[in-house]
Amino acid sequence: MKASDFFTLPASLAPFAAFFRPEADVWEWVKQIGPALAAQADLGRDPNRPPAGVQVEGPVHFGEGVTFPAHATVLGPAWIGPGTQIRPGAFIRGGVITGRGCVLGHSSEFKNCLLLDGVQAAHFNYVGDSVLGSGAHLGAGAICSNLRLDQQTIFIAAAAGPVDTGLKKLGAILGDGAEVGCNAVLNPGTLLGKRALVMPAIAFGGVLPAGTIARVRQQVTLVPRKF
Repeated sequence: MKASDFFTLPASLAPFAAFFRPEADVWEWVKQIGPALAAQADLGRDPNRPPAGVQVEGPVHFGEGVTFPAHATVLGPAWIGPGTQIRPGAFIRGGVITGRGCVLGHSSEFKNCLLLDGVQAAHFNYVGDSVLGSGAHLGAGAICSNLRLDQQTIFIAAAAGPVDTGLKKLGAILGDGAEVGCNAVLNPGTLLGKRALVMPAIAFGGVLPAGTIARVRQQVTLVPRKF
């Protein structure tokens, strides 16, 4: 379960390459987000600033062509890649790195996460302590849950047996091109391989291999209305 099995760091994130090594266990990338941002000496010194309705606190880098809404909140440290869209009501809650052309959506929250190029989390999403590969897509209302109800350490449900990540907060790892349907919930420590797909409105946990679909079939019964 190396990072290279799930994604390739794009050129837009080359300044962080020393921190996100392809041979590392994939969940180790979550641990490196904070140090990667701390190492950027010029973070927050660029002239590209948002309109007055966008609240910005702490050091934040906005790449060329970032588009801003009338209102949103961006707390640093954060690195917002070029051509990324920040949509109305987005809450970027620190420790966020995005690549080129991402969508940080309406009423969505992002915290301690790495989004590679072209990630779309456009509507009512939560992305915490997670890594989303290039072209990954979250449908409306999809949630990357990052904390167990008992608040114990998170294990990866690997085929060879559970693997202790050493993390109490770990959301989801989505490989390049992976997708999650509307209103689906990914349990803490979920890993989706490249182009894996979780169908809408289900809770999924564990490891979904590349190019595989997770779905639940349910029977719908139709009866006459009597009231």
